[in-house]
Amino acid sequence: MASAFVDPALNSAPLPAVPAQPRKRPKPGERREQILQCLAGMLEEPGTERITTAALAQRLQVSEAALYRHFASKAQMFEALIEFIEHSVFGLINQITQQQESGAQQAARIVQALLGFAEKNAGLCRVMSGDALVGEHVRLQLRMNQFFERVEAALRQSLKLAVEQGGMASGFNPAQRAQLLAIYVCGCLLQFTRSGPGRLTASGVERAISVLLA
Repeated sequence: MASAFVDPALNSAPLPAVPAQPRKRPKPGERREQILQCLAGMLEEPGTERITTAALAQRLQVSEAALYRHFASKAQMFEALIEFIEHSVFGLINQITQQQESGAQQAARIVQALLGFAEKNAGLCRVMSGDALVGEHVRLQLRMNQFFERVEAALRQSLKLAVEQGGMASGFNPAQRAQLLAIYVCGCLLQFTRSGPGRLTASGVERAISVLLA
């Protein structure tokens, strides 16, 4: 095969050396954010099993020692992801309870917000469902358990308000219904983890909530 054309002018004289560009140092906190974004991104990849710090460092093209300058352990990385989940979800819940007067509508919107957050953040959904925490430090799963206890408490408070507003059927038990809604959310998160959110439609979620609150 004929060789590719080479300009004689380029062939007759060496190219001038290009000075190496100095490696840009991340701003304070930027590297930490990059690590967490990369970890969440790796959790989104299909078939991902337990992520090691070696694999994470390789993806970021840094040494494992560089990771440990920002986090004392991988458990701390997951804790930072959980903190982000908590901040995001409970921020949404606070907005809902402040903007929506109906207690029943508050509960419905809380469930929808949780599922919407999980749908948009597949990697974090795996953390919420506990799938990404298998084999990790036990305190991580305990913290996610506490997260759902707080979610259930928020649902219970909204449903108590709904009863006070007279919008629920006779004998309606806010605690039991809040528990059922929380179980429904956990089940949806597991489904998202296994097969993605495609099977769950907005209308399907609305029907399920209506049944659980009837």
